[in-house]
Amino acid sequence: MRLLLVLAILLAFPILEIYVIAKLAAIYGWWMALYLLVTAIAGIALIKEERFAVFGRIFTMMQRGQHPMHALFASARKVLAGLLLLFPGVISDVIAIILLLIPMPHTGVNRPAANDDIIEGEWRREE
Repeated sequence: MRLLLVLAILLAFPILEIYVIAKLAAIYGWWMALYLLVTAIAGIALIKEERFAVFGRIFTMMQRGQHPMHALFASARKVLAGLLLLFPGVISDVIAIILLLIPMPHTGVNRPAANDDIIEGEWRREE
């Protein structure tokens, strides 16, 4: 039953997107095609920018002593938003904008990168 529901949602989403695009194209005309082109370009730019920024973000998180998965989740969210912008449709664009506007919860603890529990010194074994 769940598989059938998921399949119905996956099949209904593109049909709903096409319906909304057709209604908006009837109202706005060629401006709708320009909107779809601009959002596709924005999606490509977001994906390309995130491809280069993810490694710097991971490195920064590791220097702060935080877990790098937070950076990966933030990057995955931006890539998903870019893919939704790339997909032609208004509903997917709204979902992408919501993904970009919702702030990521910051659960990492700011602790120093250096381990202060280490005492440096010299030693020798006495018998």
